[in-house]
Amino acid sequence: MGNRAAGEVAEGNVRNVRNVGAAVFLGALFGWSSLAAQSKAVGLAYQLTHSVNADPSLSPDGKRMVFISVLNGREQLFAINRDGTGSVQLTRDDADHEDPAWSPDGRTIAFVRISADTERIHLMNADGTGVHPLTPAGVRTVHPNWSPDRTRVAYCTDDDLKPPHKNPAQIYSIDVRTGTVTQLISGGVNTYPVWSPDGTKLAFRRMLGEMNSEVFVANADGTQAHNVTNHPAFDGWPDWSPDGHRIAFASNRNWNYQIFVMNEDGSGVRLLANTEGRATAPKWAKDGKSVYFSNCRKVDFGTDCEIFVARDSVP
Repeated sequence: MGNRAAGEVAEGNVRNVRNVGAAVFLGALFGWSSLAAQSKAVGLAYQLTHSVNADPSLSPDGKRMVFISVLNGREQLFAINRDGTGSVQLTRDDADHEDPAWSPDGRTIAFVRISADTERIHLMNADGTGVHPLTPAGVRTVHPNWSPDRTRVAYCTDDDLKPPHKNPAQIYSIDVRTGTVTQLISGGVNTYPVWSPDGTKLAFRRMLGEMNSEVFVANADGTQAHNVTNHPAFDGWPDWSPDGHRIAFASNRNWNYQIFVMNEDGSGVRLLANTEGRATAPKWAKDGKSVYFSNCRKVDFGTDCEIFVARDSVP
């Protein structure tokens, strides 16, 4: 050790002794009770501000996502880069906007516009311009999903007309160019339709009684629908992986809603991430390696909803 280093150590030791001495002196001068009061809190802090960001949908190149953010009491649509930067507000009108879905060619976004007693799927350009209705007027339609060739949008009728009880809901597809509507799934409560990447199959959620919902898979025309989750919990919100071999879904089988991944036939179920709160609406990254989803948690006297991402470790 050099002379300078030795001197610095000695000087530090002197400072420490002085600090201890000062503390003893202050304790004697002001009393130990005063120092104790400065180390023991007299109240509890709680979180005052809260935010809601939810329901991500990725652009076809995987670089951007559109999502819901509550602003001044309204659900508005924003677009950001995949890493969370470059936020741009897309909708600004006095209505709520839900279920955004980016088209396969990246040019159009489908979403649900809610105003007064209307709940109708609309289309807009990716920059927020050119908003116009897609589904027929007078029918409450939700959860749009694009066909891989962009020619059709699958959707369902609203199953929450009188919550908390569910009402019958059917799944349809609509031709984007002609407006022709085709019924695909009927009978019971059927929601959250999503086409497989090759367009040959359709995954969706079906309620089986009041206390159970399952992920079903059918042919693209709605035939041969069959249960692939077969679990007594609430399973739903399915999304196909880009290769079509896996399905991400949300379930409360571990009490809280969390995101799971399974093979397309329902086998090989595994928990994606051990989250706390209510995790729903999973969406695969375009490389099939990660899943984006919404997670809402009660914090003190409010609720926070944010977008999470977790990497899938493919067996």
